[in-house]
Amino acid sequence: MSGHRYDDHHKNIAGGGVRAAVFGASDGLVSNVLLIIGLAAANASAGVVQTAGLAGLLAGAISMASGEYVSVRAQNDLVEREIDREKQALAEDPEEEAEELAELYVERGMAPKQAREMANLLMENPEVALEVHVREELGVSPGELASPFFTAAWSFFSFSVGAIIPVLPWLISSGNAAMIGSLALAIAAAAAIGVAIALATGRSIIRNIFRHVGIACMAAAAIYGIGSLISGVVNM
Repeated sequence: MSGHRYDDHHKNIAGGGVRAAVFGASDGLVSNVLLIIGLAAANASAGVVQTAGLAGLLAGAISMASGEYVSVRAQNDLVEREIDREKQALAEDPEEEAEELAELYVERGMAPKQAREMANLLMENPEVALEVHVREELGVSPGELASPFFTAAWSFFSFSVGAIIPVLPWLISSGNAAMIGSLALAIAAAAAIGVAIALATGRSIIRNIFRHVGIACMAAAAIYGIGSLISGVVNM
């Protein structure tokens, strides 16, 4: 069968949506614990750490929410444009669209005659035909696009939850005790996030725990060293 004249009018937009809550919490946790550990290593006062931690929470949450909104809005605009193109293709050349659908079913193992009958049956209802073509060619459903506002709100909330965790010890303590408390809470939260991501992606729970806790610990160690170095240079 010859190439379809609409073959090149779709971009590759398939792919699962990110779990905004889980990844937002991970970003909030890691970014704020690094900020707090770095300041603590530089001998900042508890007041400074508290202020910086809360400021980092708000700045990061707002930034992530706005970025998520823009990203989802752009994704939806792209999908809607592709759906409009598919509508146009179905209206202008339904026969060729039916052939395209039949060819797809043949590639999946259906007999040519049955594939053609199935394609013709689906093409009888324009709404069903559009939904099937969009699902098969774009991997999305026209009526199931993500809400930019909802995703942005979840990102803001989840980032805030992750970012507040390492700040908590500094609200009741200071110095090394608060820093150790922040690190301990961050490790526990990183392990929990590793479990959540493993459950969401179907990956190994143990591997995800080690990966997220390991990354958090290595990053904290690096930023602690940088903070100590800065403190030493400033106090020379």
